[in-house]
Amino acid sequence: MRTRDLVISVASLALLLAGGAPVGLAAPQEPAADAARSEYRAALEVASLYPQEPGDSLYRAARVMLNQENYRRAAELFRQIYSRYPRSSYAAQALYYQAFALYREGTDSDLRTAQEALSTLQRQYGEARIAQREAASLLARVQGELARRGYAEAAEAVVERARGVAEARERDVEAAEAVVERARGVAEATQRDVCEDEVRLAALNALLHMSAEQALPILKRILERRDDDECSVMMRRKAVFLVAQHVDDETIDILLDIVRNDPDREVRSQAVFWLSQVHGERAVDALEEILLRSDDHELQEKAIFALSQHESERSSRILRDYAMQEGAPVELRDRAIFWIGQHRSEANARFLRELYGSTQESELKEKIIFSLAQMGGEENGRWLLDIAVDESEPIEVRKRAIFWAGQMGVSIVQMAELYDRMPDHEMKGQIIFALSQQGDRAAVDKLMEIGRTEQDTELRKKAIFWLSQSDDPRVAEFLLTIIEGQ
Repeated sequence: MRTRDLVISVASLALLLAGGAPVGLAAPQEPAADAARSEYRAALEVASLYPQEPGDSLYRAARVMLNQENYRRAAELFRQIYSRYPRSSYAAQALYYQAFALYREGTDSDLRTAQEALSTLQRQYGEARIAQREAASLLARVQGELARRGYAEAAEAVVERARGVAEARERDVEAAEAVVERARGVAEATQRDVCEDEVRLAALNALLHMSAEQALPILKRILERRDDDECSVMMRRKAVFLVAQHVDDETIDILLDIVRNDPDREVRSQAVFWLSQVHGERAVDALEEILLRSDDHELQEKAIFALSQHESERSSRILRDYAMQEGAPVELRDRAIFWIGQHRSEANARFLRELYGSTQESELKEKIIFSLAQMGGEENGRWLLDIAVDESEPIEVRKRAIFWAGQMGVSIVQMAELYDRMPDHEMKGQIIFALSQQGDRAAVDKLMEIGRTEQDTELRKKAIFWLSQSDDPRVAEFLLTIIEGQ
C-alpha cells in the first residue's frame, strides 16, 4: 500500500473513532458515548506505559490526590476503583484508602461512609492483608469518632457490644469504674481467659475513653507480656493502638521500647507508624535510630514514612542524607526520595536534581524524575526537558522525562519546539503522546501539523490516531482533508 493510501486509511479509522464519517461512508448508527471514549483513552495510556491490570490508572491518580491532601477527590477516585473493578487486586486497597480520605475530611456523613467502606472491605476481602491489619485500626478510629459524636451504633461497635459502655461514655461514675476494673482484669487474667472473654476485650477498647493516668499503667502491663502465643500478640496489637492515643513523653518511651523489644513484627510496625503522629524532637530521634540502626527493612520503610510526616527541617535532612547514602538498600533510598518529593520546597527540588547527577542507579533516577514532576514548577519542567534531549541518558529514562513533563503541564510551545529539534523517532512518538494528553487548542494545532507535514509515516499515523481521541470540533474537518488528499 502506498504511503498516502496508508495515511488516508488511518485517517478514515480515526474519523470514525472521533464520531464523524469520511466522504462516501454512512455515519455509524451508535457512536461511542463520551464517557466510553474517555475510558478507552485512559486504557490506551495505561497499556502504553503501565501494562498492568484494570484500575491501575485510577489508583495512581487517586494516590496522587491523597498525597496532595485533596481528600475529597481522592475518596471519589478510590470509590470508582471498587465500583468499576471489584475483582481487581486494587479493590481492597481502594476501599481502605477511600475510608482514610473520608476520615481525614471528617464530617458525620464522611465518617459513616468510611465505616461502610471498611465494613465492605472486611466482609468481601477479609483475606486481604490490608483488611486484616490497617483496616481494623482505622475502623476503630472512625467508630470512636462517631461514638464521640453521639452515634449509638458506633459506640456499641467500639466496645464490642459490652454492656455498660453507653453509661461510661456519658460519664456515669460507676460504669466508668467498672470499665477500668475490667481492664485491670485483662492484664491479670490467664491468656486463655482473655481471648475468650468478650467483656474484657470490650473493656480494653473502652480504655480509649479513659484518661492517660488511668489507662497507661494498665496498657504497659499488657505490653510487657511478650509471649508469642496468638492471644498475647492480639492483645498487644490492640494495646499499642490505645497507647498511641495518649501522646506525651511516656508514650514515646513505650513505643520505642516496643520497637526495640517486642517479638511480634506487626506490633513493632504499628509502634513505628504511631511515632509518625507524635510531634517533637524525641519522636524524630527515635525514628532516626530505627532508620539507621534497624536491620528490619519493613520497619525502616515505616520509619521513612513516619519521618516524612514530621514537617521539620531536621526530619527532612535525615531523609535527604539517607537518600544519598551509598550502600543503603536501593528500595529504601527509593522510598526516601518519594517522600522528599511529596514536600514541595525549592530546597528539596534542588537536592533531587543534584542527586540525579550523582547517582548511577536507574531505579533512583526514575523516582527522582517522578518526584520532581510531582513538585511541579517551571524550573523542574525545564530540567525534565533537558533530560529528554540528553542522548547520554538511557532511552527509557528520557521517555519517562517526556511523559512526566507532559503530565505536569510543561508549556505546549516548549513541547512543540522539542519535537521539531528531536532527531530520534522513538522520542518523537513519546512527545506526540504527551501532546495528546494536554487537551488544549495549541496541542491539537501541533498534532494536526504533524499529521499533515511529518515525513515519517508512522509518526503521522500516531498523530492522527491521537487526534481522533480529541474533543476539539476542528478534528473531524482536518481528518476529512487528509482523506480527500488536500
